[in-house]
Amino acid sequence: MFIVDESHVSVPQIRAMSAGDGVRKRTLAEYGFRLPSCVDNRPLHFDEWDRMRPSSIFVSATPAAWEITQAHGEVVEQLVRPTGLLDPVCQVRPTHNQIEDLMKALREVKKDEGRALVTTLTKKMAEDLCAYLEQAHFNVRYMHSDVDTLERIHLLQDLRKGVFDILIGINLLREGLDIPECQLVAILDADKQGYLRSKTALIQTMGRAARNLKGRVLLYADTMTPSLKEALEETHRRRNLQALYNEEHGIIPKATFSMAKTILEEEVLTPKVSEKKIESFVQRSDSIETLRMEMIKAAESLDFEKAAKLRDWILQLEKQ
Repeated sequence: MFIVDESHVSVPQIRAMSAGDGVRKRTLAEYGFRLPSCVDNRPLHFDEWDRMRPSSIFVSATPAAWEITQAHGEVVEQLVRPTGLLDPVCQVRPTHNQIEDLMKALREVKKDEGRALVTTLTKKMAEDLCAYLEQAHFNVRYMHSDVDTLERIHLLQDLRKGVFDILIGINLLREGLDIPECQLVAILDADKQGYLRSKTALIQTMGRAARNLKGRVLLYADTMTPSLKEALEETHRRRNLQALYNEEHGIIPKATFSMAKTILEEEVLTPKVSEKKIESFVQRSDSIETLRMEMIKAAESLDFEKAAKLRDWILQLEKQ
């Protein structure tokens, strides 16, 4: 059995890997930096991969046409959440005075101690909007591809903890942005048809507000594009089915809030061992050696977060 997670992204990447590798190596061979035979060492072409894969399950909130075709109609939908939460309410608003309207909505979220995500089309617009909102005394940050990975993690932590209330970005679909504190998702220029405003991207972006009891989405658009129309219809369909299920089974929607921690924060950046735990380790003469063996085993298994945590435990024990 072969399982492809987030298949709407993963499957196109398989096709892109082979094409990108071929373009790069042909250029190097053409200008004499590599031998022509370098193109033989390559990823699988898409059709090769397709022939080799066994029985497959494609998992995605927004499957593409290719996956649906391959499934021959065997599509299983998981729309009901254990918490009973519904897909968010979506509103389309005109772009005229969209920033003023957005600021009003952001004030409501801040008053309710919630969080908001705002998505723009360009880095420049994200930075300019962030600066404008800061001048209006909003607690806001922006995130785009120029922000490195560790800083992204800190930004998400600070957003959840309430260090700031609003995060602005271009593509807010990265893992970790499904935060229950998010009450509002605002999508500027929602009618600018393209990759960031496709049906798939819109549904995924709107879903960022689906973990909050008061979650809602504002889409600023003057034209009802096919992508926008389909995304709204799909979200509305899911919401109706979820509400019907809750009504039939007497489920009252409720949000769940976990500690705002990430693996990186918990196991790498701030590894802690209680004094009591250290004392219990020290009482065993072989404890440090045992931990060292576990650390090596974790590193060999490519579980570097666990290995780093064990390393820091060893250092604390040796210090004791």
